[in-house]
Amino acid sequence: MALTDAHARKAKAAEKGYKLGDSGGLYLYVTTKGFKSWRMKYRFAGKEKRLTFGPYPEVSLAEARELRDTARRQLREHKDPDVERKKVRAASIASAELTFDRKARDWHESQRPRWSPDYQDLVLRALDRDVFPEIGALPIADVTGPMVLDMLRKIEKRGSIETAKRVRQHVSAVFVYAMSEGLVPSDPAASLAKALKPLAKKGKQPAIVDLGKARQLLIDTEASTADPTTKLASRLLALTAVRPGIVRAAVWSEFEGIDWADRDAPSPGALWRVPASRMKLDLARKGEEAFEHIVPLPWQAVDVLRALRRLTGRIAFLFPNARTTRLPMSENAIGYLYNRTGYRGRHVPHGWRASFSTIMNERSRDHGKDGDRAVIDLMLAHVPQGLSSAEAAYNRSSHLTRRRELAQEWADALFDALPPANDILKGQER
Repeated sequence: MALTDAHARKAKAAEKGYKLGDSGGLYLYVTTKGFKSWRMKYRFAGKEKRLTFGPYPEVSLAEARELRDTARRQLREHKDPDVERKKVRAASIASAELTFDRKARDWHESQRPRWSPDYQDLVLRALDRDVFPEIGALPIADVTGPMVLDMLRKIEKRGSIETAKRVRQHVSAVFVYAMSEGLVPSDPAASLAKALKPLAKKGKQPAIVDLGKARQLLIDTEASTADPTTKLASRLLALTAVRPGIVRAAVWSEFEGIDWADRDAPSPGALWRVPASRMKLDLARKGEEAFEHIVPLPWQAVDVLRALRRLTGRIAFLFPNARTTRLPMSENAIGYLYNRTGYRGRHVPHGWRASFSTIMNERSRDHGKDGDRAVIDLMLAHVPQGLSSAEAAYNRSSHLTRRRELAQEWADALFDALPPANDILKGQER
């Protein structure tokens, strides 16, 4: 006779534990203390075995019968229900441990040989800031497309459209990595690219290309109450015309030919040797020393470095982050300085490259030195397509004298009548 819910509910404790049978091997076991649980007896490979489905009434009679039917179906397929349940339990535990955070870090580690140190840090910071707080703790197999899109929308809302697109690419790469390990069946981030907001069309970056106005920009920004390290970063950027990211992540070990002990000692051979790994190059070239960028330093740049040495000389970065010396200055620090002093929309940090190129090419033409154009391009680290390592090394060394002359001409013209770098520190040293 089949068991009913009323029978199960009315079952009381007895001196010994007992069973109330249902059908197909299912029964309700009642202990001497009145605890009730669903169990099933079956035989597999000639041995009698038992499954426990859970307590009554938490597991109802109907649910217990469904679990029994599943077990009997597995027996018909020549599978041991107990073993199958253990497999499911193990997979569930493994899934809970295989979080998005864990697989993302595994993916990041696998890519490190392909990336420069700066790019490694950039990707990990993006994951730490935007991804892990949202989906990092979830099993990667449970992360859905809508979850990822909701996360990306939050990035878009703060105006970081390009960041949202880059983060989607990182998340997609993590899923592809997990797919290769058989952990997920598909990449839910792959189809989200067209769901994101389009980037605004970029025109030329604002740049002042008049020498007098460029000089006035420096005068105005240095008269502000901004942090002295930001002002000195702006000076060094203007003098060298390198990309802003190269300045903000510069470390003291990249500079040579400067006597730090004697502030008045001449430094005619001062150089800034930027490793290829920090330059905007194809991945294959980032590991080749021939593609490092050598910047001849005029005496005004050495003056900036000696002043800065008093502030950050004991730190690896010339321009450390305001929150932690383990990271470089914020990528927006110099731009904010220009915006606050009235140059929003007129000049950006990257604009110094256009300023240098335009002004120095015009001066060279005026002096009948049209051949300087190639040298100026070299000073801006413009690498011609197809250039070999041997050619890069040759060009770098063969034009060094003229590059040093042009660097000094630019510094003399731009910094005419500007005070020494030490004046920026007056009353502001920390």
